[in-house]
Amino acid sequence: MPANSSQASSSSLPDNQSKDSALPTYVIQGDTKAANAYSVHSGESYDLRSSQDKSNDSLQNLSPSTSHPSRAQQWLQGRINRVSTTNPRLYSRVSTILLWLRGPRPRVELPAPKPLLDIDINSRGHKVSIPIERTMIKATRFLTAPWVLIILGIGYIIALAFLSRARSFLVPAESVITCTSTFLRANNQCGLNGQDCIPMNRSQVFDFKCPAQCANVILQNPRTVGNEQIAFKPLLVGGGDSERTYRGDSFVCAAAQQAGIISGSEGGCGQLQLLPDFTDFLPTTANGLTSIGFPTIFPLAFRFSPNTSLKHCSDNRNGVLAFDILVTCLLFLVLRPKAIVLYWCLVCIGFWHVSLFSQPNNDPPAIDEIFGRFLPTLFVAYAFWRSAIRFTMPKIIAKAPLESCVLYLSGFWVGVLNNLTFDRLPLSRLTSSDIGKRAGGVVTLVVLIVVVAVCAINQVLVIRKTGWLPYYVGWYLVGGLVIMVLALLPGLSLRLHHYIIPIILLPGTAFPTKLSAIYQGLLLGLFLNGVAAFGFDPIVQSAAALRQDATLGSLLPTFLTNSTTWDASSPLANQTLKWAPLPQDAESLWSGFALLVDDIERYAGTGLEFALGGLNASIPHFFRLAFMSDSQTGDFTKAATLWPNGTWVDPLPGGSY
Repeated sequence: MPANSSQASSSSLPDNQSKDSALPTYVIQGDTKAANAYSVHSGESYDLRSSQDKSNDSLQNLSPSTSHPSRAQQWLQGRINRVSTTNPRLYSRVSTILLWLRGPRPRVELPAPKPLLDIDINSRGHKVSIPIERTMIKATRFLTAPWVLIILGIGYIIALAFLSRARSFLVPAESVITCTSTFLRANNQCGLNGQDCIPMNRSQVFDFKCPAQCANVILQNPRTVGNEQIAFKPLLVGGGDSERTYRGDSFVCAAAQQAGIISGSEGGCGQLQLLPDFTDFLPTTANGLTSIGFPTIFPLAFRFSPNTSLKHCSDNRNGVLAFDILVTCLLFLVLRPKAIVLYWCLVCIGFWHVSLFSQPNNDPPAIDEIFGRFLPTLFVAYAFWRSAIRFTMPKIIAKAPLESCVLYLSGFWVGVLNNLTFDRLPLSRLTSSDIGKRAGGVVTLVVLIVVVAVCAINQVLVIRKTGWLPYYVGWYLVGGLVIMVLALLPGLSLRLHHYIIPIILLPGTAFPTKLSAIYQGLLLGLFLNGVAAFGFDPIVQSAAALRQDATLGSLLPTFLTNSTTWDASSPLANQTLKWAPLPQDAESLWSGFALLVDDIERYAGTGLEFALGGLNASIPHFFRLAFMSDSQTGDFTKAATLWPNGTWVDPLPGGSY
């Protein structure tokens, strides 16, 4: 071995090497210019000998600085020696890249960013100082005493209780309805002739209270109405006649908003009257909502009246939102508690705002269920603090209360109000079946991927500067393998709920940069919105859970009555609707049929025909058929249509819901 090899291969740690970075030392040999450039940047020394010298003692240089290398280390060193000998140029380039990715040694702690609003300008020997942040800190220092925060905190909790009472608990619970409340459920879920849903008194008057923002609550899957399908908007049928009459399965609150009875931003109260057997529901557009028509008879309808005995009808969520935003701003700008106290204040304010006001799990909110979600939320929030936020927030807020307020709260409230921000995008769930459902869904996904990729690359560069990149890459590789295993579980589908995404991404923001502060605020808000509104739904779900109210993809029955066999010259009273018998497959679970006539179940059994004599020949009729068993009903066919002039239109291929 050359005389200088032992000196070249023994690189010592810098004097300021921290304990956690005092790892076994490797000397990676590569291109001289690249290594020299890297040495100047990071303050490290590397072996810059010729490739011939490297091949002589590379085992010693590339192995940990131990006197007895293990067999695995010897094997690895042998492979490296072979590559360095056979292809020194490739080896040099790869070594340089690995050195760059590893980052500096010892690891570097990033300094706190300089406050943007503390402006110091030197011009022609004159120094101009505009210390906005420093001035604010001095002016409000007397309000940062802990007792001030305690008193105001108690006052906030009392105010929140009164605001929640005013929103949800002053109206009788039986009069409070949700944005999806309706009198009849879809298809045959109300039983034969709708008897399980239609009230005994089909002319009764009903007082109701609706929450705000019901126009944003939409059908996520196509719903069949007659021979049409409606999706990605509220279920509204009718309302176009002079008395604004709606079909009985329309969303009551959306219909009331379209009819002008309640406000979209504040909700409100109203009174509706039920009507039996109404014919010809007309479409209309009003107050930003559009309904569809239904040209035949339906057993239940309703109309609105502004007269109601209910009081305390306004939904105060917008006022509470302004109040909570003001409180969080005061925490950053005036009260300025310690970072950990400020963080827990944000967690509690965001969680309870979603639970009680912006997206309650019920109306009125179920307080016991909310507390059931709150405790595990605190546990995950503590993990966020330990893994990321404690490394960023204290440095960001220390000298820049105004700037940190903007950085954190801008993203925080966008995430907390996910139902008004990201939910407006045409991409409801990150599942393969949902991405292509809505127009613009694929484009939205591509844009989101590009934005996330740009942010991730920027964050990777930040992490590399500190020397922590190998550590994070290792943990994210482990996490990726876990997710891959979950995605391959038989019978289950991977579902990345929007509360899971912050759990994955937040640890990568543990660095004191301004962008990290924005990311942390946004991800924390998204997490709080997800768990407060929907709970900790599982990361893997069955196909039935993901399907919701979509079609099953089951086998469809066949109408024997069709445009060829239909006798238009015969009176309707003498006509019979017929269909093919059950499949003879031994594995078939179906034991009968369910027939919808004008979207109401009129027959359920094992028969193969249905007499049409009871139908009104002067109006159109729509027929849909499904297989059924004792436990479930399969997909219905799309509608076959019989027009008053005797024309029969066969159903289009495919199932319907």
